[in-house]
Amino acid sequence: MNFENKVIYQIYPKSFYDSNGDGIGDLPGIIAKIPYLAKLHIDMIWFNPFFVSPQKDNGYDIADYYAVDPMFGTMADFDQLVTALKSANIEVMLDMVLNHVSTASTWFQKALAGDKKYQDFFYIRDPKPNGDLPNNWDSKFGGPAWAPFGDTGKYYLHLYDPSQADLDWHNPVVREELFKVINFWRAKGVKGFRFDVINVTGKPTDLADAPAGTDSKFMYTDTPVVQQYLQEMNRASFGQDADSITVGEMSSTTIPNSVAYTLPANHELTMVFTFHHLKVDYDHGEKWSKVPFDFQLLKKTLNDWQVGMVQGGGWNALFWNNHDQPWALNRFGDPGTYRVKSATMLATAMHLLRGTPYIYQGEEIGMIDPAYETMADYVDIEAKNAYARLLKQGKTPAEAFAIVQSKARDNSRAPMHWDDSEHAGFTTGTPWLRPTDQGQINVAAELDHGEIFDYYQQLIHLRHTDPIISLGDYAPVQLGDAQVYAYVRLYQGRQLLVLNNFYGTETTFEVPVAYQVAQAKTLISNYNRDLTNLPAQIKLQPYEAIALAF
Repeated sequence: MNFENKVIYQIYPKSFYDSNGDGIGDLPGIIAKIPYLAKLHIDMIWFNPFFVSPQKDNGYDIADYYAVDPMFGTMADFDQLVTALKSANIEVMLDMVLNHVSTASTWFQKALAGDKKYQDFFYIRDPKPNGDLPNNWDSKFGGPAWAPFGDTGKYYLHLYDPSQADLDWHNPVVREELFKVINFWRAKGVKGFRFDVINVTGKPTDLADAPAGTDSKFMYTDTPVVQQYLQEMNRASFGQDADSITVGEMSSTTIPNSVAYTLPANHELTMVFTFHHLKVDYDHGEKWSKVPFDFQLLKKTLNDWQVGMVQGGGWNALFWNNHDQPWALNRFGDPGTYRVKSATMLATAMHLLRGTPYIYQGEEIGMIDPAYETMADYVDIEAKNAYARLLKQGKTPAEAFAIVQSKARDNSRAPMHWDDSEHAGFTTGTPWLRPTDQGQINVAAELDHGEIFDYYQQLIHLRHTDPIISLGDYAPVQLGDAQVYAYVRLYQGRQLLVLNNFYGTETTFEVPVAYQVAQAKTLISNYNRDLTNLPAQIKLQPYEAIALAF
């Protein structure tokens, strides 16, 4: 499967469509909406986990890799879903959470019961001679990364929630068991796999303390053994399928490491998710803050990754939105005055880059952060904890709430808006998370008279049909411009100049002399503009995007 000309759609099953009125999205609900998905002409769908889970971390705490959680349906539903999607020429990508497993899993429960084989599946250690924890590592969710292992006096490692025990990948039996999981789903017709936080699987065997004053994540992130693990996993599972597509979620990674993970000759992964570009509205690196995004840093970050991956032969996954991020429209666009134009501009800027674009459910209709009014509207424990912490830091309730409103993961987890009814056509029951704004933003209205869905269709068609977009190289243009992110794609003597005005004011872009040509063709424009030449200056309207081929 050529991955370069593919577009992948992400579904958060809990929030897509509820078929049985219990307020939670499910697999039959997704089946019911396949005609809608097919209309977009996407190639593959990445599904967030729907496996059996206590849901301590929204399904990323898996108790049984081989079973569908009843809240989402049955295995028969999954089989029907795969068949129906394939009939619509859409392949399936599943989320493999293989760094850790739920403490409710059979493996961990057997370890607790004293089974030595399963104790060796985990990092179980004695305290230090002075009684301190085995090391000084911090959990990514706050607090120490160790929790008591039953009443044994020992501790187990959890880089995330205490309910998520890290698996010891140094144990070849663990790796074998995890590769079996991948092969089980391959046998069911699954062609794609997204690997959660896969670059933290290579912890050092001695689990040494992090040096004083350093972040412990550097002790276990991107260690060289991760590449060996990925190569072994590739050989043992998806690498046997010429048409597989894989993506690794890479926590705090670097360009050289990401090149190595995705270099075809290394036989590891197809592409990587990285998040540096989504931290440009963090105040000095602090997520729970409310500051305008740093446009120059955004451009520098996108450009560094584009240039670095081109030069190294690696491959990027391209995205603005996912289930862990507030909506990009609120962060980098204007959800009020220029919702449509900023939505289509952001789509242009991302989809015409070198890499594989991902669309998060609702992005294609211009969904925005919900208009919640109190903390009672939020469900995610991360948001509630952040609010309490902000109050402790001296913020007023209004200040703390404004920050949570701008950064909560629940923003993008609110149900998909299918119509303008009370529950947005998502459920006949009470939704697990309350939708808002469906009166203005919903699928029915968008398909009837909207611009955004149609624009996404155009972008997808271009990636499917024009090799300059799927295969071309990348170079920045006028990177220092105060309002415009401009770049050029290059392929077999052709060039494509892409201009994106990231602000709600007009601006004049100075076209470099090399690109001032008499003959140009407008490939796409969110203002339906048709330029046939490239003059010395181009006036861009608020949030205007235009791509000119020559």
